[in-house]
Amino acid sequence: MQTNIDPTWYTILKDELNEEYFQKLTQKINLAYKNHSVFPTRENIFNAFRLCPFDEVRVVILGQDPYHAPGQAHGLAFSVPDGVKIPPSLRNIYKEINADLGVKTTESGNLEHWAKQGVLLLNTTLTVEAGQAGSHQGLGWETFTDTIIKRISYEKTHIVFLLWGASAIKKS
Repeated sequence: MQTNIDPTWYTILKDELNEEYFQKLTQKINLAYKNHSVFPTRENIFNAFRLCPFDEVRVVILGQDPYHAPGQAHGLAFSVPDGVKIPPSLRNIYKEINADLGVKTTESGNLEHWAKQGVLLLNTTLTVEAGQAGSHQGLGWETFTDTIIKRISYEKTHIVFLLWGASAIKKS
């Protein structure tokens, strides 16, 4: 599994990436990509950690799992690539932002600009099989994302956590 991440994350996670559970997770994910249609693409699994360096994290938005329709997931929770119709979950987030802050949102569902401003857009599982929401829950991603959340909580101050969805709320 490609771990295309910012060097600041690698420093934080290098030991975790060598843990036995993560090695087993890697084997399961590699097998899933071989035998099924899995999202996001391999090179985008760790997109959140590539676009939002650990040193710059100010906000963590935690979702459940990647979108499971073709062309939607690209490694950032709730985000879709440019040109893809905005999913209902993101449309609801945009409505809340507008209602709370009076900020008009764009017609794009691509949140890369949020990530580049210190918003870690993290799902509790980082992969999913096509058409099967939650299909990669229980493979080991939750252990990995728990570690991420703990490291952020212990090593950074004044971080805002937004937990959207039942799986995300369980992390609290």
